[in-house]
This record gives sequence, C-alpha cells and structure tokens, in this order.
Amino acid sequence: MSTRAIQFLKHKKIAFEVVRYEHQEKGAEYAAKATGYPLAQTVKTLMVDLGEKEYTLVLMAGDKQLSIKRLAKICGVKRAAMADTKTAERLTGYLVGGISPFGTKQKLPVVMEEGILDFDKILINAGQRGKMLILAPRDIQTCLGCTIANVAQS
Repeated sequence: MSTRAIQFLKHKKIAFEVVRYEHQEKGAEYAAKATGYPLAQTVKTLMVDLGEKEYTLVLMAGDKQLSIKRLAKICGVKRAAMADTKTAERLTGYLVGGISPFGTKQKLPVVMEEGILDFDKILINAGQRGKMLILAPRDIQTCLGCTIANVAQS
C-alpha cells in the first residue's frame, strides 16, 4: 500500500526503497533493530512546537537526542517544546510512530541534524507504522528545503 509520503517522493522523482518490518513499538531504536539498519542512520521525525501556532519537523539520527535549546535559537524563538501527539498527528496526517516528513497534511518547515548528511543512505519513516524508506539525505534536503543545523545534544 502506498502512503502520501511515497506518492510525494514519486511525484518529486526521488529514488527510494521501501523496507517493511513488524511494528511492535514506536521509536528509531526498535525500527533499527527490526530492519537491521544502523541506529545512527535510522532517522526519527520529531514534531516541535515553537509557540504562537508555529511548528517545525526535526530530522534526527536515532542515536542522538534533540537539544530543544539549540533548536529554539536556530528557529529564532524564545522556547520550543515537543508537540503533543494529537497536534503532531493532526498537522502531519500521520500516526505517531509513523510520522514522515514527506506529504504532510500541512506544509511544515524541516530542520535536519547536520550529522545525517555524513551518510550516503538513511532509513526514514514512510508515513505508516512498520514501513520505512531508504534514501539519500541530500535528496531529502533538496526536496524538503531543509535547514541544516547542529541541533543534537552534546
């Protein structure tokens, strides 16, 4: 079954490969184990509330944690916080555990952790729990117009 994320990438003529796994729990760690893909190359899509009804998606390597302080500074806001599940699902149109940065219901800015660009290929959510995509981070940067920044905790 195709997802909005897959349709989005096909429309943009971006090369990708679909990987399926038995979804038993959400999170990059579980997805990496289930697919046999390295955790550092398994990218999680985080929804962050920047306040005043502004939101951003953050693409973060599975082995790193987001620095909310750094992100707020990069986005030019006083404070940021993880968005609640309901908001994340409403804005993206995807269930938490299956959120993809591609084909979201509402167009959202995307910040990509700079370390992701160190890899030729990464694993990222396809918009459905248990379905992932393998593609080049440079292609993600190009098709989403990502801001590249160091937003990982040191």
